[in-house]
Amino acid sequence: MSKLGKYLIFLGKLFTNPEKFRVYLALTFQECVDIGINSVLIVAIVSSFLGAVTCVQTAANMDNPFVPQYIISLIVRDTTILEMGPTITCVVLAGKIGSNIAGQIGTMRITEQIDALEVMGINSRSYLVLPKIIAALITFPMLVTLACFLAIYGGYLAGWLTGAISPQEYIKGLQFQFKGNYMIFALTKSVVFAFLIVTISAFKGFHTKGGAYEVGTSSTAAVTNSCIAILIADYLLAQLLVG
Repeated sequence: MSKLGKYLIFLGKLFTNPEKFRVYLALTFQECVDIGINSVLIVAIVSSFLGAVTCVQTAANMDNPFVPQYIISLIVRDTTILEMGPTITCVVLAGKIGSNIAGQIGTMRITEQIDALEVMGINSRSYLVLPKIIAALITFPMLVTLACFLAIYGGYLAGWLTGAISPQEYIKGLQFQFKGNYMIFALTKSVVFAFLIVTISAFKGFHTKGGAYEVGTSSTAAVTNSCIAILIADYLLAQLLVG
């Protein structure tokens, strides 16, 4: 509970005594590149193969002749949008971005760069963390949208190349009883997960004490705690928005 209290205090101090808007603007653009653009490749690879594997494994288990083929792509679509797209993508990003943020801020803490910012009268929490939060809130929904598209397209290619499902049946399944609010649900999850990953990782890095070993420990704890927070938030959001 004490760590939870420190985390909430940390969040509260992010918005006290902020810098000028133009300062955050330049930092936010740079963070969008670091968090968003530099993560496109790993998101594309993971999501494409997840979609392909889901399609092939679903087709392998759909051996009942009374089950229409388009059910395969329907399962791929709903699984991707509701769970794999936002959740698995953000778990992967927690490992990549969370460890980077915790290591970066943790190194600044042990080298006394954060102390130097505070001596100059700068709110170090707001200056270092707020641009990362804004950039993550902007780029994570884009990455999740890309992941959903590539996963569905990966399933299309895998089903077509292996002969598990024809392209016409796959497209029919994608269109069958599609609910547009599923994408709103996926984007809502991506925003919540983005906030949790950045703030938890920054919190762990900001409170690093010691040397290089402790920076590594903080990075590991940031990834672990972010993944746990994502899974808990995933369940709660599923209950609130779908259940």
